[in-house]
Amino acid sequence: MRSILFGAACAPLLLLAAAATTAQVAEPKVAVLQGLDKVTARISTLRAPIDQGIRFGTLLITARSCNKRPPEEPPETSAFLEIYDLRQGAGPVLAYSGWMFASSPALAAMEHAVYDISVIDCVAAPR
Repeated sequence: MRSILFGAACAPLLLLAAAATTAQVAEPKVAVLQGLDKVTARISTLRAPIDQGIRFGTLLITARSCNKRPPEEPPETSAFLEIYDLRQGAGPVLAYSGWMFASSPALAAMEHAVYDISVIDCVAAPR
């Protein structure tokens, strides 16, 4: 009997938590990336909306997910990226697919002769 009362008393809290989670998921996000062209030593800040490809040199970068911890937790931003190299005369070559972490860029670095990509932040998309 006690567990039934406990469950009924917690129902409003569960609904509130579900609504908060839904609101966070529904908010469109943008992965903020840093791109380095090793040939020219030029650094660029890139904004990659989730599931929309952006170009950086010969790379096509698609952020599939972007997560940022709340301020009360240790800082960490991560993004799941798919990066294709679009060289002329050849089809797209998968250069990287996986999670990148802002706090540890060397943990899951993209191996490319010309370009370096790293995650900086995850922000809300402008409306």
